[in-house]
This record gives sequence, structure tokens and C-alpha cells, in this order.
Amino acid sequence: MVVGELAHERDVIIIGGGPGGYHAAIRAAQLGRSVTLVERNQLGGICLNKGCIPSKILTQAGEKLTSFQEGENWGLEGDAVSFNIKKLQQSKQKTIEQLRTGIEALCQANEIEILEGSAFFLAEDKVGLENGDKFDVFKFKDAIIATGGAPKKPQWLKENSERVLDIHSIADLGEIPGKLLVYGSDYIALEIGMAYQALGSEVTLILDEGKADFDFDQSICRELKRILKKKKINVVRNAAVIESHLQEESLALTVDSKGKKETVSATHLFVSTSIKPNTDQLGLNRIGVMQCESGFIKVDHQSRTSQNHIFAVGDVTEGPALALKAIKQGKTAAEAIAGMESESDFTFVPIVAHTEPPIASAGLTEAQALDLGYDMEIGHFPLTANGYSTLIGKKDGFIKVISNKENHVLLGIHMVGHGAVELISSGITAMEMAARDEDLIFPNYPHPSVNEGLLEAVEALKKQAIHLTPIKKKERLKV
Repeated sequence: MVVGELAHERDVIIIGGGPGGYHAAIRAAQLGRSVTLVERNQLGGICLNKGCIPSKILTQAGEKLTSFQEGENWGLEGDAVSFNIKKLQQSKQKTIEQLRTGIEALCQANEIEILEGSAFFLAEDKVGLENGDKFDVFKFKDAIIATGGAPKKPQWLKENSERVLDIHSIADLGEIPGKLLVYGSDYIALEIGMAYQALGSEVTLILDEGKADFDFDQSICRELKRILKKKKINVVRNAAVIESHLQEESLALTVDSKGKKETVSATHLFVSTSIKPNTDQLGLNRIGVMQCESGFIKVDHQSRTSQNHIFAVGDVTEGPALALKAIKQGKTAAEAIAGMESESDFTFVPIVAHTEPPIASAGLTEAQALDLGYDMEIGHFPLTANGYSTLIGKKDGFIKVISNKENHVLLGIHMVGHGAVELISSGITAMEMAARDEDLIFPNYPHPSVNEGLLEAVEALKKQAIHLTPIKKKERLKV
């Protein structure tokens, strides 16, 4: 077939059926647009099939096994619990298929056309679609690029091996590593490290060069040091990998940490690094869509590219590689196409880790607030002082609130502890509304609950927290 011989007319074409793509498709259909969604693999994208969902099934397995092991505290007696990873993999696959079927049903209900294949731009208003030996051309009015990204391979990692895993393959591992090296300093590295430690692996975390700590507020990092030590997870900080050695049944990394060289060996290596946007095959140079030096597509607050009728969402755009970003951008792009004055704002984007205990953070860290020149007030409430945390046996962690001392507006909220992932939404809503401390002190909180920890963290700003021992006032110096 000659390119341009026949072009099928379409309204809105979306390239990529991950979280950003299918949310955009459904929202555009809700707003009356006719939508064609192109996906070359499986609906749900990497998030559903390889990333977010599979990894959270893994962390849930670790959390449930730990809970069983703590059963004696609740009077539960019986034989020791064993873990069968093959059954977990079967359950994981069943869950993924159920969720994917749900997405397919939603697309069908919204009369969204789904096409399989690889799409690329031929002109500013045309895409080509390859599916095996078949090739078609589609002319569109508006388009959304939602092709996601792929993990970058570190420069020091030259070899390929089944023992070296990334964020797309770690949840498919069919065995529990005897010794696992985790390279990275983000929330994913923590999730994977803690999950496999709970399932029986000996884990060492290697923070990459220039990283003395994890990517969280300093208070969370201090708490993590205690928790990781308690779990007997070794941490090598600020480590430059000099070379890697891969053998048939083992591997080793030689690292330089603060001038000290050491070799760390293991059976498996998990690497959590930045991602590269999947844009190379899109033909963006043909249509003048602007990209930054690293390849990410430049977009405005509506996810609009330099071409007014072409949008980009998710991991192909600059910013954190988070499904929530893709989802928000996807909806915003669909609404912009429909003529609505929508926009995305990621000032208070939450960063969460489904670790044990969970971590959740939004807004400014203490260091960031200091760099921006804020005169801060900090409220800190340990969950050891929360009644509900005590009765459920989940006392590790705290809730920290950062406030602007001048006007009492909340700047950041950081949590470690049971329920943190759910509770952070209350803090995000408050910060989005430019709430002051009194706005979180006034409402009623359920009792007993971890929610009361947020209340007392805010009350601690005013030294009014009931379950904190008062700090003795220093005697005033005589002038």
C-alpha cells in the first residue's frame, strides 16, 4: 500500500493504552468526542501489566506474611506459615487479567475504538499504524501521545542476565532471591527491598553516587535508618559502582563509597533508575513537536505540545514518572480537546511507598522550605503516642506537618506509618485549599484511628497536642 493512498478519517486518536491513555480516552468519550485508542501490547500499559499493580501485589504479600508471623500477639496459634511464590504469581496474573478486562469493558461501554499495533506520525494530521503485515493511515483532528517510558540501564551494567532485574521484570521473578542487591534511592527501591526482605531475602540497598539518603524529608530518612536497621537491611550510601561481575549463579558489584572500595555479592540485582521516554519511533521530528535534550516532550499546563492539536501525557513528558501524573494529564488533555479550561498542577503531588511501614509525602520538605526562605513551624507526632496504632501493634512511624510561621498556611505533610498512604489525601486536599493549621484542628476526627495522629501533629504546631509530653520551657535570660 502506498502511504497517503487512503486515509481513514478519525476524530481523536490516542497512542498508548496505559493509565494516561485510557483515562484520556474515556474522559474524551464522556465529553462527546469519538475516540480511537491505539495499543501495541496490552491495555493498562506497563503500570497494570508490569509495574504498579504487580509490584504492589508483591509488597502486599510481604505485608501479609509479616502479619501472619505476628499472629501470636493476637492469640493466633498454629503451624508455621510458608510462602509459595508460584501461587502468588498465579494470583497476580489473575488480578491483572481481571483489571484489564474491566478496562476493556469500560472502553466498550464508552464506544471507544481499540486498534492494535504501533502508531507513528506521518504528518501533522496523520498517523501510520503497523500491525504485522498490515499498514493503515489515519487522519485525525486531535491526538494524544501516551506511549510511556522504559527504564534506563546504568552505564556500569554492561552484561545482560536473568539475575539482573528492573522495574518491569522484578515482579515476574519466579523465586525468592537468597541475597538481593537493590540499586537506587527512590520509593521503588525501598518497596522492593522491604518486600523481599519480608519474604526471606537477605537485602542490601545501594544508594547511587551523590545520594547519602533516600528521596524524602530528613525526618523520614532518620526514621528509615532505624527501621532498616531493625529489619537487618544493609545500606551502602553514596556508592559509585566501579564494575559489575556476573556469573552463572551469582553476581557482585565493586563500589566506591566515600573513598572506600568494597565488593558486595548477591544472587540477584534489582536496579531502580530513571526512565527514558518512548518517543524514538513516533516520528516527532516530522511534525515539529518540541522535545527537551533528554527526549521528553515539552507540554504546557493542559498537556498541549508545540502543535496545538497534539497533546502528550505521562512518562513521555517531563516530571515524576508516576501513574497519577499520567491519569491527571490524560483527563486534562481530553477536557482541553473538548474546549474546557482545564489544567494540571503537580505542586502537591504525593510520593508514596508501599513499604512496611508505609511512607507518604506531599508538599515541601523541611530542607526545601528552608531553601525557599520560609520561617517554619514544625509539628511532629510519633505514632507510639497514638492509641489506635498501639492497639493494632503498628507503632513505628510519625506524622510531620510543616507550616509557614507568618500566616500558618500548611506547606508540607510527611508520614511514616500504618495508614499513611490513605491519610495523605487529607493533607493534600488541605494544602490545595491553602489551609491554615486551624482548618485541620477544627474538624472532628474518628476515634480510635490513625487520623487522630494528623490532628495531633497539627496541634503540635501550637504545642496543644494532648498525647505529647510538654517540653519544659527554658528560663528566660535576664537582659
